[in-house]
Amino acid sequence: MIRTKVYQMFISGTGKNLDSMIKSGLGGVIFFTHDILSKEQFINLINTITKTYNNNIYPFLSIDQEGGRVERTENIHKRGLSPMFAFKKGDKFLKTQTQNIADELKTYGLNMNFAPCLDVNSNPNNPIIGERAFSNNPDEVCRGFDIVSKIYSNNGIIPVIKHFPGHGDADKDSHKELPKIDLDKNTMENIHLSPFKHAITQGADAVMVAHLHSTYFDKEEIPTSLSKNCINYLINTLNFNGVVISDDMYMKGLSKYSMTDGCVMGINAGINLFIYREASDETLEVIENVVKLAENDTDIRIKIENSYDKILKLKSKYNLI
Repeated sequence: MIRTKVYQMFISGTGKNLDSMIKSGLGGVIFFTHDILSKEQFINLINTITKTYNNNIYPFLSIDQEGGRVERTENIHKRGLSPMFAFKKGDKFLKTQTQNIADELKTYGLNMNFAPCLDVNSNPNNPIIGERAFSNNPDEVCRGFDIVSKIYSNNGIIPVIKHFPGHGDADKDSHKELPKIDLDKNTMENIHLSPFKHAITQGADAVMVAHLHSTYFDKEEIPTSLSKNCINYLINTLNFNGVVISDDMYMKGLSKYSMTDGCVMGINAGINLFIYREASDETLEVIENVVKLAENDTDIRIKIENSYDKILKLKSKYNLI
């Protein structure tokens, strides 16, 4: 049973081990542009995956579909506007575009979207956020959240807000290296954390934690995704009781840690659900290493069971079980 509970804590991309991981109870699958070549092909892929689950717990079928610059269906659908430009065109336009995205995702049977970004784009030289943010104004970011998340939820798509605790001031790309966010308490709380606090008061279901070093939480260089201080703040100070999700664990912002060590640190810090972009031998090895650890480590086992309960609660809310 603990094996199933561990596997539920992972969302994997496609790859050579996906079938075997699904049969072991994998929590979900994430799709990228290379998985989506034509409408028919993608529908067939989704159908094949869901049939493989058979009587296992139904998966999160997930995607990064923010609009504009980050749209994984670019091979089969015309891109929309990025969130910043859609927001600038007014509430009606943003509502219409978001509804179109929700309809598209439902067409393919997807049930989770890693959107919207609640980053406040305070650094104009930010190489990774920019137009993916609604605004450089936290109040406007909150308004964007209110519109977008409600539409996704009402359409059976789980919105995952990101990238906690805010990627908007970064001057580096966490896909390539670990950015450092060195801001004072007032700036962090009133600008960058403010949209997340708002979203949580509005009932946000899932939060993705970024790979960045925030000196607000840790003087030592620890990625926020692996930081007990950061995730304790999210849970205990902001009172978030939903599912805490890592950004992709293959990103170079975590390169100083081995794959397994990074995952175990994340579990200990409070991550409930991990994203690994491909079903590679390395990903399978990480999951199996965590299974072995859980069989012998009571503390880890308790955290895994807590994560399993939160994941099932979220799946139940969206009628996936």
